[in-house]
Amino acid sequence: MTELIAVITITLLAVISPGPDFAMVTRNSLMLSRRAGVLTAVGIGLGVLVHVTYTLVGVGLLIQQSLWLFNTIRLVGAVWLVYLGIKMLRSRAGGAPVDRRVIPLSDAAALRTGFLTNVLNPKTTIFIVSLFMQVVGPETPLAVQIGYGAFISVAHMAWFSLVALGFSAGAVRERLLAVRHWIDRAFGGLLVVFGLLLVVTGGNR
Repeated sequence: MTELIAVITITLLAVISPGPDFAMVTRNSLMLSRRAGVLTAVGIGLGVLVHVTYTLVGVGLLIQQSLWLFNTIRLVGAVWLVYLGIKMLRSRAGGAPVDRRVIPLSDAAALRTGFLTNVLNPKTTIFIVSLFMQVVGPETPLAVQIGYGAFISVAHMAWFSLVALGFSAGAVRERLLAVRHWIDRAFGGLLVVFGLLLVVTGGNR
């Protein structure tokens, strides 16, 4: 029971902490549509399953012990975040008004964005690997560990779906859309900063 409480508590704290996932869901919900935001959240949850899977099959231990492998993952993730950020920073003013009947980002693209943002985020790698290596005991049955992994994934989907619903509703969104290019640039700047921080703090695990 103590292990379960620890997993739930650490997961909830990790999920609600600001990071690239939060920035991407918020941006897609606010700038594009509620559907795009929720699908981005689902993609994030699916990305979590990748981290859980390689951790359960033992690759997580290899990542934890191999500096070059971790650094490779970190640099790829940094490049991805900077790439997304630069695309947003290049947003121009005076674009065409958003047509509420059309989703500017396809469902597949929204899922892919959330999935890659999470999969390539080394902070999630550290979180999942550390949780299973340090909190979950080796005597814990595999079925229970899989259950933990499913909970972590669902928790990500649920939280970020709530974020998507919150940022895509009401008159606030209507007002913010008038300055969407500045907001896009702000989120783009955040992603670039996240990416650069991954490079600068690369040695700290």
